[in-house]
Amino acid sequence: MKDDEPLLLDDPGRLKALAHPMRRLILRHLNVHGPATSTTIGELLDAKTGTTSYHLRQLEKYGFIEEIPERSTGRERWWRKADGPRDLRLPTPDQLAPEDRPVLAEFHRIGLQEDRELLDGLPAAYARDPSWIKVSRGFRRMTKPEFEEFFEAYMALLTKYGHRADDAPSDARPMYIRLFALPADEE
Repeated sequence: MKDDEPLLLDDPGRLKALAHPMRRLILRHLNVHGPATSTTIGELLDAKTGTTSYHLRQLEKYGFIEEIPERSTGRERWWRKADGPRDLRLPTPDQLAPEDRPVLAEFHRIGLQEDRELLDGLPAAYARDPSWIKVSRGFRRMTKPEFEEFFEAYMALLTKYGHRADDAPSDARPMYIRLFALPADEE
């Protein structure tokens, strides 16, 4: 699979690996700050090294991170986000077995909590440097096919303008980007 093709997270194990709060924090740290060891991650997350090692192994098992063999020595293992699809798509509940649907619900719950935290931090980030903050609120009427086309175009823009850490220009910053879109007639 090419890294610009969407990956449907319909494997319950992969989805479960991403539906754990500590694993999401680990992935966020590796995304934003680059490679780290279980010790450095444990210090940042106030967790024991054994705990972070376990979660790192789970993320590795499902291909989300990888060890950096050339930096690892003895018991110290260095980890980085794995190259792979940047466009991860979630299954709909009917694409999962009934016993796996709670994992999808937990994934959504944790993701929305993270998004709320990002939104809560937006005013302070804007006060620090408004040139790096963009907020857009829109309202349009769309058919379902038009909404699907809009979403695919949005994802293509993220791929087109986003850089991986190893190929980013020196002045590139890690950016959180969120799109919230939902029908307004269901309120």
